[in-house]
Amino acid sequence: MDALGPLDLSAVDPGRPVLISGPTASGKSGLALAIAEAQGGVIVNADASQVYDCWQVVTARPGAADLARAPHLLYGHVAYDAAYSAGHWLREVAPLLEGPERPIVVGGTGLYFTALTKGLADIPHTPDDLRKTADGIPLPDLLAALDPTTTARIDTNNRARVQRAWEVLHGTGRGLADWHDDTPPPLLPVGAATCIALGSSPDWLNARIGQRFDMMLEHGALDEIAAMRDRYDPDLPSCRAIGVPELMAHARGEITLDAARKAAVIATRQYAKRQRTWQRSKMAKWHWIDPSA
Repeated sequence: MDALGPLDLSAVDPGRPVLISGPTASGKSGLALAIAEAQGGVIVNADASQVYDCWQVVTARPGAADLARAPHLLYGHVAYDAAYSAGHWLREVAPLLEGPERPIVVGGTGLYFTALTKGLADIPHTPDDLRKTADGIPLPDLLAALDPTTTARIDTNNRARVQRAWEVLHGTGRGLADWHDDTPPPLLPVGAATCIALGSSPDWLNARIGQRFDMMLEHGALDEIAAMRDRYDPDLPSCRAIGVPELMAHARGEITLDAARKAAVIATRQYAKRQRTWQRSKMAKWHWIDPSA
């Protein structure tokens, strides 16, 4: 891993795609805009929550001012209740790699970057009824049903990952690890792009997370929550975006706004910690910079 330090924009090759990864609130979008304005390019979303059309403020999706500064793609283009996965995202990104403008891919969803730079197994879609069955199975039982190779490779505390592995095994008859071993070549190997990972001290990032959530509240987060109240479904990926369950609980009168804020900030900090862990394990060969420098 490269030593942390500020980014010299003159060192970024304008002829190569740029990938920018970092935990939430670390300044990824600002860096992407700086590169786009200095060198040109189209900013491409790699955040799983920012693809949905129902959230802009709550997910810190780029607003009108940012959209006016540079072209942006794959933001807010998916219906709140539509199925969307890393496979969907990769298929949408593929033609952009051959497009007229250099892509600047930015986001905090590590799986998207792994799919792009290391390849993604072509796993068949699992039936909805199988997913509904899995929803009702306790985590320990899901884990017990997995093959040992898959169990050794996934985060066994992450229910979504465990359930996905269970669904693949029962839907295809093959373990998730077996599918991954048949992964095709990546669309964009790390060596073919400028790959930037943002890393900072937890204290600096935690302070920014709290400040950003307060800004969300000031700029209409509760209005977005109110607009989605009758359509809210905690089982939908879009409705599991950080901050949404907490603010929805407040909108329903279940907790105070202060309690919702505290819970959402804690959840965001925990998520950022998981993002940092992913980066350290999957992006050791990227160019690391410190956004607080």
